[in-house]
Amino acid sequence: MIKHLSENHCPACKVLIFEKNDRLGVGMPYGRGGSNNEHVANVSAAELPSFAISFKDYISKHPTNEHPDYFDKGSFNPNQVIPRLLLGNYMEYLFDHYIKTLTKKNIEVVFKTNCKVIDIESTADQSYKIITENEKCFSADIIVLCTGHHWPKTYEDAVSGWYDSPYPPSKFTSPFNGPVAIRGTSLTAVDAVKTLARLNGTYEADQDGRLTYHLNPESDQFKITLFSTGGFLPALRFHSDGEAYSSSWLMSLHDIYEYKSNNAGFVDLDYVFDLNFKQPLKAKDPEFYDRIKAMDMETFVEEMMKLRKELDSFDLFKAEYKEAKKSIKRRESISWKETLAAFSYAMNYPAKHFSAEDMLRLRKTMMPLISVIIASLPQASYKELISLYEAGLLDLVQVDKESRVVPNGNSGAVYHYTSIDNERREEHYPMFVDAIGQQSFNLNDFPFEGLKHTELITSAYLDFRDNQKALELIKEGEAQVYQGYNNNYYLKLPGLKINDFFQALNAYGQIINSLYIMAVPFIGGLNPDYSGLDFCDTAAERIVASLKITDISSEMSDIKNVAS
Repeated sequence: MIKHLSENHCPACKVLIFEKNDRLGVGMPYGRGGSNNEHVANVSAAELPSFAISFKDYISKHPTNEHPDYFDKGSFNPNQVIPRLLLGNYMEYLFDHYIKTLTKKNIEVVFKTNCKVIDIESTADQSYKIITENEKCFSADIIVLCTGHHWPKTYEDAVSGWYDSPYPPSKFTSPFNGPVAIRGTSLTAVDAVKTLARLNGTYEADQDGRLTYHLNPESDQFKITLFSTGGFLPALRFHSDGEAYSSSWLMSLHDIYEYKSNNAGFVDLDYVFDLNFKQPLKAKDPEFYDRIKAMDMETFVEEMMKLRKELDSFDLFKAEYKEAKKSIKRRESISWKETLAAFSYAMNYPAKHFSAEDMLRLRKTMMPLISVIIASLPQASYKELISLYEAGLLDLVQVDKESRVVPNGNSGAVYHYTSIDNERREEHYPMFVDAIGQQSFNLNDFPFEGLKHTELITSAYLDFRDNQKALELIKEGEAQVYQGYNNNYYLKLPGLKINDFFQALNAYGQIINSLYIMAVPFIGGLNPDYSGLDFCDTAAERIVASLKITDISSEMSDIKNVAS
């Protein structure tokens, strides 16, 4: 947000910034709240959004000895993933730069660190009152919520050995001599594995870079079991031919509304799948395109998942590592994976205009595959996981969707699940870490009561194209389908209702011009892939663009009029 405000004509005369922690611009993933020295980003310098100061220029002026594995005689590989704490230092530096840029444009910038906002209230004159933890109040005409990740606690602190998330990693302070259960197998789970492994042993590298893990003598009972409903480990990074992301991949608002006007008011998922996946793939890899061109989305996903379901998870993990290593060495992309990642980014924008039926298809069919592919696990993390596996200290168990974890009294957890052999099991673990990643939250979880009470926000939802389909889902027990006051049926989604400019919508569908929401846990329902700096960059770009429009409602009407 601060980047786009400084690079564009900022309509504000004053910008207020509130940060509950002690640093600006770092965020949870790139500071001590989300990282230790062992944690790396899944992006390289070459994949970062465009900033006023490049990562290379920043490093040349701010050399550091804190990350010796990243630098080779003072230089770095722009295609190598960045240590997260180092990336956080860069983001903090950029934030300071953009504040200075705004100040030079005679825009007053007031920033408050170690200052938690406890409520936001709408006032009679259509402005807002911001109430901070120290009971000081501030006024603002426009609110942009960039509150980022949120990790609520359930049993942590009350049950010994229970952790509701791996963050901050500093809470793991000592070795643990016993079995550990980790729920999840993607990047959040990898974070937990990396931290716990270092507390209980050491890695030794041979001359080829292969790692061997050695347990500390006092941790001879330490072992980690990962639990996953899909049973898949994350896909690995490979060589990418394209740019990190591109606005040219997106359907424009004009295109979206023109398509809707000709298709019963919806954007069709199959159309977006063809536009943003099949057609780019046709240009990149005609041979692969010929193989899948006649497939619908469901058939394509089934085909891509077939091998994953047939092979042991770690055997597949090793095979994908070899494939990714070959891709990097030959500088040849794995075209379908690269194009799928681009599709995942591009579909966020028309997704708000899908029918409920298509959103259900997307969430059920495509997202499980996308979540595995776009993880882009760094090779260094792969080596650590494989060394633990080969030492007999890391295992993966596939569980059913009805599986659950409950506290074992005041110590540890009991995992209840049905195995792939259809056996019901209950297993006790003295340590449990919930690592399924950032979850979406609903209206009731929204932290600012003042905005809820004035009904400026409402739960996210999508219309059904066919009410009969909604009735069938209700009969099947789908709790998120409901009938509206106008006898139409809707699908309730996680998070809050927002428009294309990330503005809040109220229960009547009216745009709240002055309230923008780009807080990750509250926009996930209408943005299927909301992770990454590229998404943040595009969201902020759209918000700042709308700030420059005098009457956004009029603008939206103009778009619809053009389309019709």
